[in-house]
Amino acid sequence: MTFLDMLGAAERQNHSMLCVGLDPDPARFPGKLKGDARRIYDFCAAIVDATADLAMAFKPQIAYFAAHRAEDQLERLIEHMRRSAPQVPVILDAKRGDIGSTAGQYAIEAFERYGADAVTLSPFMGFDSVAPYLQYHGKGAFLLCRTSNPGGDDLQSQRLASVEGQPLLYEHIARLAQGPWNLNGQLGLVVGATYPAEIEKVRAVAPSLPLLIPGVGAQGGDAVATVRAGWRPDAPIIVNSSRAILYASSGDDFAGAARREALRTRDLLQAARPDALLA
Repeated sequence: MTFLDMLGAAERQNHSMLCVGLDPDPARFPGKLKGDARRIYDFCAAIVDATADLAMAFKPQIAYFAAHRAEDQLERLIEHMRRSAPQVPVILDAKRGDIGSTAGQYAIEAFERYGADAVTLSPFMGFDSVAPYLQYHGKGAFLLCRTSNPGGDDLQSQRLASVEGQPLLYEHIARLAQGPWNLNGQLGLVVGATYPAEIEKVRAVAPSLPLLIPGVGAQGGDAVATVRAGWRPDAPIIVNSSRAILYASSGDDFAGAARREALRTRDLLQAARPDALLA
């Protein structure tokens, strides 16, 4: 199955648009796990097991593993996902953005070392920074487009005088991803939930691409507005929540609390679908 096939199957099987982000910070671990980077795998595996039937995707953030020399734990975690949640695709949140042979090595890291189904990329060095990942047919690549941080305005909201119509930079990225860059139908876009009006603009430019939407939960993004702006019957959205789920409890019941928060968020997202509102 391709990444898009897996994504659609997980959406249908788990009735979900929810992506569970895995950003493990040992300083925030609950109970006896607190402060112990050797237990990153244990913490994340418990979250995966608690949410496997609720998630459309899992999104481990590589920096949270690498900072604690826990890349081996990330490998084990993705292997665990394949066993306990084989229906849920894995998006490696790496935001790589290099070119040439270096980009090729990063693609090997994402798809061969870790076995991810998709990866996040920075497109600001142009198509050269994307092309090596497209050699892995069936894998997905999400390009940073309109990110959830306020500083994204510094570049993403600037007009391109040299391009016909003078689009904003993030609109231009969306057009490239929808069109000439999307050689094998593998591309998607990262658009922050904190900017629902921009989600709607990106969706208008890129009507068929999957959108990975961070910012719901701890970052304050409006889940209902996000779904109404981005969801289309034939174009999936993957709405990420990380800290609100991971750290729903500081006690030994953390996995159960994570499940309850994931269930609440999943159901909130599903209820906001236009077809649900009409039912």
